[in-house]
Amino acid sequence: MTQTDDGRDPDVLVIGGGATGAGVARDLAMRGVAVTLAERGGLSAGATGRSHGVLHSGARYAESDPTGAAECIAENQTLRDIAGACIADTGGLFVSLEADDDDYFDAKRDACREVGIEVEELSLEAAREAVPGLSESVSRVLRVPDGVVYPSRLVAALAGDARERGACIRTHAPVTDLRVEDGAIAGATVGGEHVDADVVVNAAGAWAEGCAALAGVDVPMQPTMGVMVGVDYAGVGPVLNRARSPSDGDIAVPHGGRTVLGTTSVVVDDPDEYDRDDADIRRVIDECAQMVPGFADAEVLDDYWGVRPLFAPDEARRVAETDDEAGTGDARGISREFTLLDHEEDGVAGFYSIVGGKLTTHRVMAEAVADRVCERLGVDEEGRTAETPLVGADDPGRVDELVAEFDARSPADADVVEEAAADR
Repeated sequence: MTQTDDGRDPDVLVIGGGATGAGVARDLAMRGVAVTLAERGGLSAGATGRSHGVLHSGARYAESDPTGAAECIAENQTLRDIAGACIADTGGLFVSLEADDDDYFDAKRDACREVGIEVEELSLEAAREAVPGLSESVSRVLRVPDGVVYPSRLVAALAGDARERGACIRTHAPVTDLRVEDGAIAGATVGGEHVDADVVVNAAGAWAEGCAALAGVDVPMQPTMGVMVGVDYAGVGPVLNRARSPSDGDIAVPHGGRTVLGTTSVVVDDPDEYDRDDADIRRVIDECAQMVPGFADAEVLDDYWGVRPLFAPDEARRVAETDDEAGTGDARGISREFTLLDHEEDGVAGFYSIVGGKLTTHRVMAEAVADRVCERLGVDEEGRTAETPLVGADDPGRVDELVAEFDARSPADADVVEEAAADR
C-alpha cells in the first residue's frame, strides 16, 4: 500500500508529474490533505519539460483574450515572488519588421495597457543595445515583462515542497488501472501496486484522454506537436516575440548560453507516436532569423518536440471564433484557457480532469483543482500557494539535486542545470 511520508493512506491520487500535477500535490499538501503524485516516467517529461519555457506576461494574448492576459500577468508576478531560481527575469520584446502590420503592433500595445501589462515602445537604438544582433529590417519594438521558466527546476521544486509537507512523490510509476465502485472512484493500480483513493485527479496533459478512459470516461483531447530548436547563440538577453499573428518560428528564448527557437503547431492523433519533419526545424530557424539574422548560421545544438495538452471542445470553439478556416495562425494566438472537468456527471464521482492551460498559469489551475477536491472532502482550508515561497527554491544547488532525484531533467533547461552543476 502506498502511503504518504507520515504513514497515512492517500486520500487523493494525482496522475501526471508536470507543473500542474505537481502544483496540485503541493496545494493539497499545504491544506493538510494526504496526497500521492504518480508519474509514469520522470517528472516534467511531458509538455512542461518540452516547452520553450516562457514566463508569459500576457502580452501574447492581450488583444485576443484580455481575461487570460490579465491572469498571465498576475501569475507572472506571483511566480517571480515564490519560485526563486526556477525563474529568470529576462524581460521580453515584441519585434515588428518593416513588412509587418503596424495596426497589429498598435493594437497589442494598447491592449496591454488596458489589461495592466506594463509596456514601453523602445527606440531602435535602445532595442539594439538590448539585442545587438537585431535585423536591420526591425521597425518597431515593444518591451514587455516576459521572463523565462526553467521547467525541470520548477516541477522539481513543486514536488520537493509537496513532499516536505507530507505528500508522496512516485516517479516511474505508471497508472494502469482506475477502480470505480458504486459510481465513485475507489482507487488505482500505480506501478503495479493497488492504491485506495477517495479522489483521483487526472493531470496527465496530452495523455488525459487515455487516463480518463481507464475509468470509462471520455475526455477528448486534440494534442498539437511543436518543435523547439536550440542554437549556439548567446546574444539574446530578453525573450523575443514576433509582433504578428502567431505563426511558425515567432519566438526566441534565452536559456543559458544558447537560444531556444520555436515553434510549430501540428495536430496529432497520438501524443506518443507522431511523425517529425526535419523541414520544420529549418523553417523555425529561418523564420526566427528574420528577427536575428545570426540564428541562420548558428550551430544547431539540439532539437526537441513537445505536445500541447489541448482540450478538443475548447479548440473547436477557438477555431470557430477566428476567420482562419484552416484552424491555424490566429487560432494559436488565443489564450490557452484551462478546463476543470468533474466526472460525477459521467457517473464517476471523485474523479476530476484538468486540461488545457499554460505553464505560466499552472498555479492557478492547481488551485482551482484543490478548491474542488477540498470541497468534496470537506476540508475547510484556503489555498496559500500564491503567497508561500517554494521550499528551497532560492538555493539553485538544492533545486538541482531535486531535479536529479525526481529524474526531472528536461531539454528546455538542461544546459542551465548542467552548467550550474559544473560550477559547483
